[in-house]
Amino acid sequence: MKKKIHIKKGNTVIVITGESKGQRGRVLDIDRRKNRAIVEGVNMVSKHTKPNASNPQGGIVRKEATIHISNLLLVDPASGGPTRIGRKLNNKNKLVRYSKKSGEEIK
Repeated sequence: MKKKIHIKKGNTVIVITGESKGQRGRVLDIDRRKNRAIVEGVNMVSKHTKPNASNPQGGIVRKEATIHISNLLLVDPASGGPTRIGRKLNNKNKLVRYSKKSGEEIK
């Protein structure tokens, strides 16, 4: 059974706590088992790589590390600020996510 998570791949989120607090980015991937997400440009780490076929030089590569989803809030489409998410039935009897701040449906 899949866990219900308030963010989806492709959403724009803001980090609310931790070293990257206040940064915004697009969600690139979500790990539902560990409740973690990879956000573009957030929580950057240095990874030491050996020389290989794709990177013959090797060296230090900067990349995004995962961040726990409890540290992320979705960006409200109306105001551009952080908002919590709710779920409700729309007029077609389909469960949709909506912004608790503005009441707008989130696609």
